[in-house]
Amino acid sequence: MAITIEINHAKTRAKATAAAGLPVVPQAVRGPIRRLKWVILLLTLSIYYVTPFLRWDRGPHAPHQAVLLDFANGRLYAFFVEIWPQDLYLVTGLLVLASTILILTNALAGRLWCGFACPQTVWTDLFLLVERLIEGDRRQRLKNIGAPLTVKRAAQIVAKHFGWLVISLATGGTLIFYFTDAPDLLRGIVSGDVSANALTWMAVFAGTTYGLAGFAREQVCTFMCPWPRLQGAIWDPEAYTVNYRDYRGEQRTSAKKAAELRLRGERAGDCVDCGQCVAVCPIGIDIREGPNFACINCGLCVDACDAVMTKLGRTRGLIDYESWENIERGRRNEAPVNRLARPKTIGLTAACVVLAGAIGVAFATKTTAKLSVEHDRDPVAVRLSDGSLRNAYTVKLLNKSSSPHRYTLSVGGVDAVLSIVGYDRPAPIEVAPDASESLRVTLTAAEGREGDVVFTARDETGDTVLSAKDRFLER
Repeated sequence: MAITIEINHAKTRAKATAAAGLPVVPQAVRGPIRRLKWVILLLTLSIYYVTPFLRWDRGPHAPHQAVLLDFANGRLYAFFVEIWPQDLYLVTGLLVLASTILILTNALAGRLWCGFACPQTVWTDLFLLVERLIEGDRRQRLKNIGAPLTVKRAAQIVAKHFGWLVISLATGGTLIFYFTDAPDLLRGIVSGDVSANALTWMAVFAGTTYGLAGFAREQVCTFMCPWPRLQGAIWDPEAYTVNYRDYRGEQRTSAKKAAELRLRGERAGDCVDCGQCVAVCPIGIDIREGPNFACINCGLCVDACDAVMTKLGRTRGLIDYESWENIERGRRNEAPVNRLARPKTIGLTAACVVLAGAIGVAFATKTTAKLSVEHDRDPVAVRLSDGSLRNAYTVKLLNKSSSPHRYTLSVGGVDAVLSIVGYDRPAPIEVAPDASESLRVTLTAAEGREGDVVFTARDETGDTVLSAKDRFLER
């Protein structure tokens, strides 16, 4: 079975809108899917705007912001998790896990992330809400396009853009809060005591939000985002995406004409060609034309079509979340088959579980201290006048915790005397919070025999024992 996914966005816009060169102006719709989208919008926006102000006690020497991207000091904080530059492999693992989950979601229900939780979708919905409250619904907004500028119209335009700018500034300002202490920066903004650097980035992020959510909208989801371009490679006919049951809807005809045809015993489709599915689409496509890579699977056309079917007394679900394979089965008068659990989705789920488990173990076993040893290269060994052999090393103690620690250094594996340059005798080494200490260490052996040497650093303030292996060399 060969499926062609429409990639010409211009062909799939509402015909009148495309012919006039007008922007996509979606109509408001009510229904269970729209209500779910409002809930997700409120939830995601609440998380975004509130998270920087959450507090988390990490001790006296660490920041108390729950989520903080402290690039200035090379730290990423997320509640109980603290990531140093040396731990960026964990961030890479999380990104791989997120990508795998996204691919799994696509295999189950297409671009579900795009339609419900993508920031572009969330902020576009918010901007559209402001636009509708001020300028009216789709019909009125279409009338406003190209209409003479009146005082009322000018006031509406100013009010709309003012609302958009307030949201954009709040969005840009909140994003800055993730990179510094949010309450302090907020007080600085209110009092006017804020750096030019912070104001610049706030303006950049606000301008990006204003441009993408206010003007680019469907162009972002269709052309700028790389995800739809991958649909041709990862599109799955068994995924439950928004589809039109053409075997039930065709031939399209008016409700009155359909009733007449059915009275004569002739076939008539359920679709009355009202265009509501196109009018409510935020991308401006016609789902009745078949699978389209631009469809974000938001399901608003499902709500619109179900409302029309209910008014006409017809069965809901003419447009619905359905797999393309079941559409094909419907054309053959076969029963639909649910194949959400199949080798592809099972394999992707297993991959997600394995990745999540590996990342969880890595986080659980991650220590707040590290000991590293580097042998001198030139010379690797020095023969002293008394015949003994000396090797030199650079020992580095890294303390990633928020409190100071004292370590006692010892050596095993060879019969050698440990000396720390700058210390009269081996003594506890204090390492400040979020800092490292480099030591010049020598090992002197009466009998020069090569072998493995193990350096051990025991934490006097806890039970942590760090170790690192190197070699004791003759030459």
